Amino acid sequence: MAFEITENLFKPKVLAVGASPRKGGNSDVLLGHFLAGVKRASAGAVEIQLRDCQITPCIGCELCRQSGQCTRFNDDMVGIYKNIIEFRGLFLISPVHNYNITAWMKGFIDRLYCFYDFVEPRPGKWSSKLANQGRKAVIAAVAEQSNKEEMGVTLEAMEKPLEALGYTIIQKFPVLGIFEKGKVADYPEIIRSAELYGEKLAREIIS
Repeated sequence: MAFEITENLFKPKVLAVGASPRKGGNSDVLLGHFLAGVKRASAGAVEIQLRDCQITPCIGCELCRQSGQCTRFNDDMVGIYKNIIEFRGLFLISPVHNYNITAWMKGFIDRLYCFYDFVEPRPGKWSSKLANQGRKAVIAAVAEQSNKEEMGVTLEAMEKPLEALGYTIIQKFPVLGIFEKGKVADYPEIIRSAELYGEKLAREIIS
């Protein structure tokens, strides 16, 4: 059965996706405060930690072009797809690994390929099943480095795919110069920003 995305499915909720392999680390701390902001603005939220999920990397088999959804793998993405479809808000956060997002985040984003429609013959025009539905997102990255250029393509690796899928990125949140586990909790201005961005996203999807 193909995905059926209709207006009556949409909920003013946020799917918050963490991609750090380090439990209780800086990405987790920020995700928690982001969700506190979402809830303070009276929006619902679901948190997913990719390190706790079994997600098989996309192998480019193109079966989703026939069925409208990924039918190759019966893993945790099956349940996550429902949240993607129904929730207007999305928050992605990843530490910087080798100038990029983590392997967990890359695997998650690649499995969103099933939401694209392509015109044959290829290459040709394409569209997204999630486009033009008022979807909004915030993306965040945490880096040991103090220079934003040394984050490499981490933010862009989340920004570009989400924009292609139809999300409006309302905030990019680079966090620099922090490495020790949970140390970001000692920076009240960063914590406050995470909460404010959570509130901002919640208000955007409720209005």
